Amino acid sequence: MSPPSSPVGFRPTPSLTLSAVLVVCGFAACGEPAAPPVADRLFVGAPVYTVDAALPWAEAVAVANGRIVYVGEEGAARRLVGETTEIVELAGGMVLPAFQDAHIHPVMSGVEIGRCDLSVASDRAALFDTIRACAERQSGEWLIGFGWELPIFPDANPRAEWLDEIVPGRPVYLASADGHSAWVSSPALELAGIDRETPDPPRGRIERDPVTGEPSGTLREAAADLVEELVPPAPLEERLQGLLLAQERLLTAGVSAVQDASTRREYLEAYRRAEATGRLDLRVVAALWVDPERGVEQVDDLAALRDEFSSPAVRPTAAKLFLDGVIEARTALMLEPYSDRPGYHGVPEWDRQQLLPVVARLVEEGFDLHFHAIGDGAVRLALDAVEATRGIAEVAPGSAAAQRRPRHHVAHLEVIHPDDLSRFAVLEVGADFQPLWAQADTYIVDLTWPALGPERSRWLYPIGSVHRAGGRLVFGSDWSVSSLDPLDGIEVALTRRSVDGSTEALLPGEAIDLATALEAYTLGAAWANGLDGDSGSLEVGKRADLVVLDQNLFELPSERLAEAEVVRTVIAGADVYRIDESTSRR
Repeated sequence: MSPPSSPVGFRPTPSLTLSAVLVVCGFAACGEPAAPPVADRLFVGAPVYTVDAALPWAEAVAVANGRIVYVGEEGAARRLVGETTEIVELAGGMVLPAFQDAHIHPVMSGVEIGRCDLSVASDRAALFDTIRACAERQSGEWLIGFGWELPIFPDANPRAEWLDEIVPGRPVYLASADGHSAWVSSPALELAGIDRETPDPPRGRIERDPVTGEPSGTLREAAADLVEELVPPAPLEERLQGLLLAQERLLTAGVSAVQDASTRREYLEAYRRAEATGRLDLRVVAALWVDPERGVEQVDDLAALRDEFSSPAVRPTAAKLFLDGVIEARTALMLEPYSDRPGYHGVPEWDRQQLLPVVARLVEEGFDLHFHAIGDGAVRLALDAVEATRGIAEVAPGSAAAQRRPRHHVAHLEVIHPDDLSRFAVLEVGADFQPLWAQADTYIVDLTWPALGPERSRWLYPIGSVHRAGGRLVFGSDWSVSSLDPLDGIEVALTRRSVDGSTEALLPGEAIDLATALEAYTLGAAWANGLDGDSGSLEVGKRADLVVLDQNLFELPSERLAEAEVVRTVIAGADVYRIDESTSRR
């Protein structure tokens, strides 16, 4: 999709006169004249980018009862103004559909930030100081923290004795920013019974001192679970407060709906409490975690969990399957061995023969599949699994799968083999990228390039190639792994450089244009969330979920898109966040 020109001298298309727009089912019988509704709110004074191919630009949006009743020319829109209409006079900028995030961890990340946020530290000295401050502030036997960056340490491998010195005598569990490694202290290793004789668990690795063979203090993937299972769980009130903190940040960034990318009962309980007390503004799709240690029998349990927690605002309709780890820790599943570890392909989370029947049963039960796949081996496995489910609706016409079109998507997609690029379109699988990662940062330069070598590094985050092959782009942040601000990710999707401009462009041929990036963070993410029939674009009849920016993105250079600021977030016609006061009553 090419970027539409800015709507200077906008004129609505002849087919979208006021009378034509209002003759829709819901206001009157289709084909019969309809009395114009009185708008509750009218947004004018800024160009409106609709993400609707039929009418990309407009001058005004009218809202009644939480729904859009008109999109088009301002003069015609003002015919919907009544005595009670609030006219929102915007001072320029831009109106567009509210963003949606198709891969994020709101409850978990909110809890993490509330405990000990290590993501603020960019070097070892700052990280050690942050850990020391958290230890002074955090009571209890354990010190728990989250968010340290792997490139701070050689081979992404911090040591237990450093924690023993900073936090003497306490068990410490610090999850890495990507969530696939943990840094633990010697008391934590001792409590978990991990020593030089402890074998690596399936789907995990205990990093060891190359001389003594003793555990070094870094645990990968399932090995981290050996300590994490000893950490006291967050109580419901803490989970609720974490969710509310996450929601506040999301609304500030213009995000109206999310897919919680790995949900368990304890997170659903937090959503239920927030909704029951009138504090949940977001719409949430929950991707229920699928346990690789169990088989098809767990699908009935997941379906029961879905039925128990489904509500107007929360829909546990997706199933999350982790297929591999991450390249930086050498746990991502690659088709060919790692360049720096001959013969080693990574750590598969699922055996193919175990995965396929579980996936088939999930699809039969009506779940959308949400895969974690970083390496090209995991990406291919995800696509193969989806392909194997084609025809289930025909074979089982009475099943849940037969009642709807699936919204399967594969998240992360750091490396995709060229032979698999076109399969996203063929299989109708969403390509769920985290666009902020498509830059040559220290993760790529120090940890990824040495692992892949030059040939495979040509296929890092191939967003443009998937788009050109006809694949549906879906964007998410994976917060708290990285910034939840869609404008940050959109800028990097266009520039392939860091937001501060400090890095060289990573494979600039994989960049996309602004219209395509906006669609991926609105209508594309709404598709993955199963909400595209009701949101994701500004069209008559859809929910009035929109965002107002202080600048028109189409008038900004690509390298300055992240400078734009959200000044108002509207969900179902009501302000849930705003920083301006430019409203008036007729």
